[in-house]
Amino acid sequence: MWKPAILAILGFMAAGPSIVFGQEAGSTRPLLVLDREHLSSVLPSDTHLLVEADAIEQFLDQLDGAPPDWAAVYGQGHHDPGHDDRLFALNRERDEKRVGKPAFRWKVTFLWSGELSRYDQKASGFSVAVGPKFHSTRWGLVRFKPENLPANLMAIPNPRLRETLRRKLDQGQKIEIEVAVTGRLIPEESLVYDFSHEEEGKGLVMPVVRIERVDCLMLK
Repeated sequence: MWKPAILAILGFMAAGPSIVFGQEAGSTRPLLVLDREHLSSVLPSDTHLLVEADAIEQFLDQLDGAPPDWAAVYGQGHHDPGHDDRLFALNRERDEKRVGKPAFRWKVTFLWSGELSRYDQKASGFSVAVGPKFHSTRWGLVRFKPENLPANLMAIPNPRLRETLRRKLDQGQKIEIEVAVTGRLIPEESLVYDFSHEEEGKGLVMPVVRIERVDCLMLK
């Protein structure tokens, strides 16, 4: 059953070994370099790629039909006595209606932002700091919420790229990557409806995903 969500973005969460999760997740992954349009070629063939607003909207359409009436749920805002009750009722009602929908069982892939940090000589790789992406859609803001992202994510580039990246880090340059997260919705808490803490009255939808795999990517 849904519990009231408190969204707390704590900057970037440190994350390092291979991630194909099943029983025990590892957090060391090769750093793959590819064109953005070829992203699907390195992902499981049965996954649904949810990185563009229209694909995310179609996914939510399949699950819950139509966006909620955010204005009615928000009312007079957080100080409105009925605000929390309306939000709780929205989540509970939609949780019940979502059960059994085919999209509920989809394998999905979304992107989070990553940044290379400390170089590990022993592993020949870089620690990766990761943080969420927010997508503006007709459903409101969408932020995917992974349940079990590994704590010490590390990206291992090929030797030539490794030396280039080390020089850039030594020069103080920022090196951004993409972290592709693949998994399935968690049955007990598949979608959480809330409101943005940055934009007053802006609806927020958080698909909660149990991770099966993580890939570190430099997309061109």
